[in-house]
This record gives sequence, structure tokens and C-alpha cells, in this order.
Amino acid sequence: MSTQPPPGTPPETPKGDRIAKVLARAGVASRREAERMIEAGRVSVNGKQIDSPALNVTDTDRIAVDGKPLTAPEPARLWLYHKPAGRVTTARDELGRPTIFDDLPEELPRVMSVGRLDLNSEGLLLLTNDGAIKRRLELPSTGWLRKYRVRIKGRPKDEDFAPLRKGISIDGERFQPMIVSLDRQQGANAWLTLGLREGKNREIRRAMEEMGFSVNRLIRVSYGPFQLGSLKPGEVEEVRRRVLRDQLGLEAPPEGTATAERPKPRLRRDAAAKPDGRPGKPGPGGKPRPGGKPGASGKPGASGKLRPTGNRGPKPRGR
Repeated sequence: MSTQPPPGTPPETPKGDRIAKVLARAGVASRREAERMIEAGRVSVNGKQIDSPALNVTDTDRIAVDGKPLTAPEPARLWLYHKPAGRVTTARDELGRPTIFDDLPEELPRVMSVGRLDLNSEGLLLLTNDGAIKRRLELPSTGWLRKYRVRIKGRPKDEDFAPLRKGISIDGERFQPMIVSLDRQQGANAWLTLGLREGKNREIRRAMEEMGFSVNRLIRVSYGPFQLGSLKPGEVEEVRRRVLRDQLGLEAPPEGTATAERPKPRLRRDAAAKPDGRPGKPGPGGKPRPGGKPGASGKPGASGKLRPTGNRGPKPRGR
């Protein structure tokens, strides 16, 4: 008797997930980068080198990258990072410029950036250990609003930005409508608050140049529900997993799994020293505090943290 399916029967869907997706979920690389690694012959499945990402794998398959077995993926995690100006958002730079990964705390696992900020741009950058989350947050369909504080040279009027609010085309490339508000004039410069949902390469700088203005400072202050708040340049703070699940619709951990989370401490690579090189005061658990000035009294507050000085901005969400 023939075992062939009847004519017109759709082919059976292979079990498992695409190999590039599995590698991305394990934090090896983004999905696109994983595909390039496969095509370069760096990945093997069950002892056999593969050169095409058109392959589904299951939990029973043995996967290796550069000869090293793929470890089980860690739970998805997300961090808020205040990128300083003068850092490129790549793992390696052909020109030898400093990268954000040169400055990240050693306690962090391997992470990938969600999108990029230009060399001279600063502010909120999201980091994740999960390639699937990276891809999801970068897709235009996610539609999260990204807000920026922008300083431009000149004395603009509010009506100057009407074309940006409608959407413009530059060199044949269409830019979606932006949210633009003129906040204040400061000498020869003006400060704007700007929101967009796309984030194309140098979109804000190119749009301002088209309007006749040059950007001399650009700070991203929020990415969807996640805010820069009082995070200082170089500081990293992990988003609570419960918040991450709520915002991204991720599955909750199995019943019986401990879900209580302690507040996530802020980290930075030079956390043990102040800017002048002097050690910081011990924080909770005996760990050195990052450099910084205490409040007017210089005494810890009720929570044990040093009281802040002045207005530190809105409390960041995602903690």
C-alpha cells in the first residue's frame, strides 16, 4: 500500500523552530547575524556543519557554534542604558572608536542593543540578552513612540515644523509624521521635544537639516513605556521581569517558580570609584556606591540611599 499522501494534501510543517531563531533566542546573535554565521559555516547540528538557515531544530538536536555546544537559553532580560555621547553602538568599530560595549559593567551577560544611537547622540538605549525580543522591538509594526530632547542652532518658530508634523520626503525616502514641540529658546539655540515611531538612520538630524537647522545635541528620553528618567551617563539598570512580561506579553513563569524580585541596582563599569578616582561610600551589602554628590545633608534617606540633590527628573518606569 502506498504511503504517499493524497494529492492536494498540504505538506506537513516541520517540527521545532528555525535554527536562526533558536540561536537568536539563546542570545548568540540577532536573527540576521545568526543567518550570516550559518552561511559562513560556523554552526553545526548533530555534528554536521550546515550552510543554510532553512532548517528547523528541536530540543533534542545538538547545536554547536564555532565548535562550542549551545547552552540552554536564559530567561529573557532587558536593561536600560544611558549611552554617553562619543560611543558607537556596535560590538567592534573599524575605525577603532570606543563602543558602548567597552563601558558596560562586567556583571552583564552577553547583550545586544535594540536599535542604535548615533555616535554623537546620547540617552536611553535598550539592551537585551534575547534576539527575539531585539527583533520584535525593532520592527516598525511595534509602533512604540520614541521621544527625544533635541537642541538645534537657530531661532525657529513653531510653524517651521509643520512639514515634519505632516511627514516629508528626503532624497526619495519618506519620513512618517513626527510629533514636534518648541520648548524654549536658549541664546543662539532652541530646545525641542520630538517623538517618532520609525527611527530610520539619522532621521532627526536629516529632518532638521531639511528644515534649515543643525542639531548640536540629541538625547533620547524614552522608548515606548521605558524612560531614561534619572539614569546617569554610563549607568545600566535592569527592567523587572514582571514589567517586561506585562509590556511585551511574555508568558509568566511556571507555577511554583519564585517570582518575587528585589529592586534592580544600577550598575556602571566604574562603580567602585568617583570621577576623581576616590572610592565611593559603601552601599547596601557593603558594595561601593557610584560616584556622585550626596544631598544637602549628606545622610542616607529612609530607604538607606543617599538623598538626591535638586530635580532628578521623572522616576523611570520599567523597574
